[in-house]
Amino acid sequence: MGTSRRKFLGTLGAVSALASTQGFAKPFSIIKSLSISPNDKIRIATIGMGIQGHYDTKAALRNEGIELVAAADLYTGRLDRVKQTFGKDIFTTRDYREILQRPDVDAVLVVTPDHWHDKITIDALQAGKHVYCEKPMVHQINQGKAVIDAWKKSGKTMQVGSQRISGAVFAEAKRLLQAGEIGEINYVESNSDRFSAIGAWNYSIPTDASPATVDWDTFLRNAPKTPFDAKQFFRWRNYKEYGTGVAGDLFVHLITGVHHVTDSIGPERIFASGGLSYWKDGRNVPDVMVAILDYPKTAQHSDFQMVLRVNFANAGTINNNTRIIGTEGQIDLSGNGVVLSKKKLPKAPGYSGYDSYFTFSDEQQAEFKKSYDAQYSEADRKGEPVKEIKFTPPVGDDEHKNHFADFFANVRSGSQKTIEDPIVGFRAAAPVLACNDSYFQKKPIGWNPTDMKLKK
Repeated sequence: MGTSRRKFLGTLGAVSALASTQGFAKPFSIIKSLSISPNDKIRIATIGMGIQGHYDTKAALRNEGIELVAAADLYTGRLDRVKQTFGKDIFTTRDYREILQRPDVDAVLVVTPDHWHDKITIDALQAGKHVYCEKPMVHQINQGKAVIDAWKKSGKTMQVGSQRISGAVFAEAKRLLQAGEIGEINYVESNSDRFSAIGAWNYSIPTDASPATVDWDTFLRNAPKTPFDAKQFFRWRNYKEYGTGVAGDLFVHLITGVHHVTDSIGPERIFASGGLSYWKDGRNVPDVMVAILDYPKTAQHSDFQMVLRVNFANAGTINNNTRIIGTEGQIDLSGNGVVLSKKKLPKAPGYSGYDSYFTFSDEQQAEFKKSYDAQYSEADRKGEPVKEIKFTPPVGDDEHKNHFADFFANVRSGSQKTIEDPIVGFRAAAPVLACNDSYFQKKPIGWNPTDMKLKK
């Protein structure tokens, strides 16, 4: 252990004493002034130990030199599970602020319900912690600027958690597109359908769930004050007060992926429609949603339209993929890999068949054919054969581990340039949150992707 870290750890008692007498603001300023020098280990803490909290923590720990030292959750049963899974010496608490006081925590993973993302992220950055925040970065569009400002001011590393873009599939798709393999983009479609109770977020509820084991008042934060409801706590994605629905959970992955591949900064018009078709279980967000997003022309790409779909009531064939279609082919991405299909039209348009040619008089048909033959050679009349190239990701490709690897590499180097920094994260979050606004307000939403502001 280096001298700087020993000195820093020595301040823990003083910081804790201050916390008990003066609140949290001053300890935060003290912690921020005591920088942690780079060493072989990055010590992390996870705030929110639900399903994704466990997945994120395990993915982070698959990287070398990472140690879990603390965890927070509002349900005591999950704190017990942390010790059973990750070690009995892990510090656990219901109050995330106790984690932010700890000088042995270098970075925090914010894996809470969506309505807590902005608050905990800003608090952590102000406390001098590096932050990995699950998608979507914020719960409401108007929260994005404050997070970005706090990140810039902190000088700390921040990564938003749409990990798919760190896999080989998206890297290959990006390479193919930049190589001009499909010409100019004109249309993108992407879907993420499901048909199961768990897939529709009806997660298991522990039998001991009660106000004694769950800190319900803290969970609510600024949501309407309601009596304890275990369904709302453990199935929070089903409620717009805490989650962001299918758009925030799934559209955000689709949009982040397309933005990464195309180097797009976002759409300028968003319209969404849908409804509650199957899962009429008290939730107040749709289980079917379709969105149309209009992307303007930029220096990186032509203008194109993107259509997104999530259907939690799809009892038919489910084939979740993303298709990026251009003037000379398409790129098809799925969990299995990438398929590039190239198809280029011949220079000559052809005639006959379902064409006006047969409606001409005999004389005019002869004149037309003579003109056509003079204009187009035999080579002009032959299109290139359809080409199909398949890419399968290498065995062991771990996009989740890779996403954290990028985060930790930037933490170690003191850089803020992660693959999905808060600006990238917000430019994906804002359109999906606009999808929700469009759905509930029943109107298109205008968005300025450059300034990251709603259009009036």
